Amino acid sequence: MPDVYVDGDACPVKEEVARVALRHDLKVFVVSHGRLSVPSRGRVEHVRVRQGFDAADDWIAARAQACDIVVTADLLLADRCLKRGARVLAPDGRVLDENSIGEALAGREIREHLRQMGEIAGGPAPFTRADRSRFLARLEEAVRAALRARGR
Repeated sequence: MPDVYVDGDACPVKEEVARVALRHDLKVFVVSHGRLSVPSRGRVEHVRVRQGFDAADDWIAARAQACDIVVTADLLLADRCLKRGARVLAPDGRVLDENSIGEALAGREIREHLRQMGEIAGGPAPFTRADRSRFLARLEEAVRAALRARGR
């Protein structure tokens, strides 16, 4: 069975992941640096990693493998997991794959450069109901594809 790894710090779709995982009896690892509330139903486990830059990312990237699903907004983590064969979804429902990750990383670099120059400020757009709905649809698609790939 595929596992689901959630980059838990500031993830707005933990409940949705738990609901879909429960329907398919999948194991979910919600990984974070600090304490956080995780859904108590199904096979959801909170993994609290040591403090340190990228410790949660390192934990996920070391374990995610082919057919697993990773939920993260972190493009560098997404890239690492894609290289291991995992399927990656952003919390807003964007599918990050081999065809889209290069452009996403390039855009990240440009935005970072513009921030450093003071040309732009602020963070990502607010999370919307449409993002949540799109995420649920894409997660269901990813789970079904992972199950097919694993022969179930």
